[in-house]
Amino acid sequence: MKKRIIALVLACCMTLSMVACGGSEATTSEPAAETKTETAETETKAEEAAPAADAAADPTNGEVVDGKFVETRKITVEVYDRGNDGGSDPTNNMYTEYIKQGVLADHNIEVEFVAVPRWTEVEQINNLLAAGDAPDVCYTYDYPTIQTYANMGGVIDLGQYVDTYKDLLPNLWAWLGDTNIYWDKDPVAGTIWALEGKLAVSNRINTFVRQDWLDKLGLQAPTTKAEFEEMLIAFRDNADTLLGADADKMIPYSVSYDVGWRAATLIESFIDPNISDKEYYINGFDDRKFTQNGTKEAVRLLNKWYNDGLMWNDFALYGSGDTTEDDMMKAGYVGAFTHNWDYPFRNGEDSINANLQRLVGEDAVFVAIDPFEDSKGTHTKFVSGPIDRKVFFPATNEEPLASLMYLDWISDPEHIQYLQIGDEGVTHTVLEDGAIQTMAAEGDAIQNSGMNIDYTMTCNGLKLADADLTVKSRAYTYAGIEPAIVEEADKICNTDMKVGKNVNVGAISAEEGMGPVLSEKRDIAYDMAVSASVDEFDAVWDGYMSDYLSSGGQAIMDERAEKWAATFGDADMLP
Repeated sequence: MKKRIIALVLACCMTLSMVACGGSEATTSEPAAETKTETAETETKAEEAAPAADAAADPTNGEVVDGKFVETRKITVEVYDRGNDGGSDPTNNMYTEYIKQGVLADHNIEVEFVAVPRWTEVEQINNLLAAGDAPDVCYTYDYPTIQTYANMGGVIDLGQYVDTYKDLLPNLWAWLGDTNIYWDKDPVAGTIWALEGKLAVSNRINTFVRQDWLDKLGLQAPTTKAEFEEMLIAFRDNADTLLGADADKMIPYSVSYDVGWRAATLIESFIDPNISDKEYYINGFDDRKFTQNGTKEAVRLLNKWYNDGLMWNDFALYGSGDTTEDDMMKAGYVGAFTHNWDYPFRNGEDSINANLQRLVGEDAVFVAIDPFEDSKGTHTKFVSGPIDRKVFFPATNEEPLASLMYLDWISDPEHIQYLQIGDEGVTHTVLEDGAIQTMAAEGDAIQNSGMNIDYTMTCNGLKLADADLTVKSRAYTYAGIEPAIVEEADKICNTDMKVGKNVNVGAISAEEGMGPVLSEKRDIAYDMAVSASVDEFDAVWDGYMSDYLSSGGQAIMDERAEKWAATFGDADMLP
């Protein structure tokens, strides 16, 4: 009954919010937080479940003895469904069984996994929250979605739990620490709507090139934008040499519809490497750098390359989850691309490099390069702080303590290690120096995500129980890939890295509910600007930017500027 009431309230609130977002005045309306008063049950749900501040020595009132619930508890947990061909069932495989059995044995908690499509996860989480059907433990990369539902009373304030139950959560606190647990804590209200998962490795984006094509044409790996362009021209003009009968399929450089992510290091090379924290924050709602100074000129260069026949002509036609681009890389038609730092190494026998080698030869591999210099001649790469996915509990979660104990269980170093490397002889081997080398898995031992990050939701990146072993093993965690190639990609990622800071000025009301709307407008703007004719570029870019700003983007930037000034005064940089 509670879930139905909360779902009805949230659905009504979302309907009103969506109506408001229909015009440019949406972000000036009153925040949806007032809807908390529409039902006493929604308003008081978290308070009823919250532990009293002056609880006795046992804050669980005897519900937990020696780390286990006296009575069995049941929770549901989100897991991404990536739709991998030949992958394992994300809700039922070797790893889910390990988690289920372990959490039940250690804490007397039954766990059920609920699959959410990875490539439409924001929309799906929105729908599940509105319907009151969201899993008890959710994660998303989109914090504004969490904030929107929190203001409707649809998300549990974790601030009232993480401190009171700290002694029951040693692994969670040891791994996330104050930084990630308190990252989103409201500086005034003290609320914590989500815990920030932690990046074990901050590597983000790399540009890759076919080493065999460089060798065949006698080219060196480019280290500047001009050299990169010359290389692309050489690929285009020597298509017959490189592809023979398939010369008409030549794609010198590939990006996808998500230009802001896929061309990230190129875009960032046009941003002032000495940009102030203030400017970066005010213009930084969009993580694809859409409103940062310098981005337009980066896209102008992509537009030039597109019109010169150096890019995939149909890049904007294939949306998230489509495999067309990957298939072209595996078939050997693509000369260079920019993507996640380890992208061509992923997925074992089905990796891009493994497919290339089987089809073309052992020398046919993508290797990482660092070609996009900035105004200082360095290669600055902007990365976020050590945060990853945001883990939150919907208000329909009736087992917040059990859910936190689940997070603690999967944050145990030994459990993270098993989920990442599995069983010896099945998913990995141990080398003479003790390093772990991943091997291709089969059946329900297949990992649908790199290092099984879909299950280790508080950890993204290799993190073995021993820190030295982690460093030794990192280059060996890609089945069938030469470790030296991985080591070079890792090195390039960490060259001139600029780590973001936590600007905690409280909630920005203008951001609420705007993530999906503005993200779609941003993607369209990037795609249309890249593919416009050269003489129409300025008009196309400026027109789409104007629409983005008037649809909520400017209101967000204005409120960020106001909140910065109120919190930090005239300061341009944070400590």
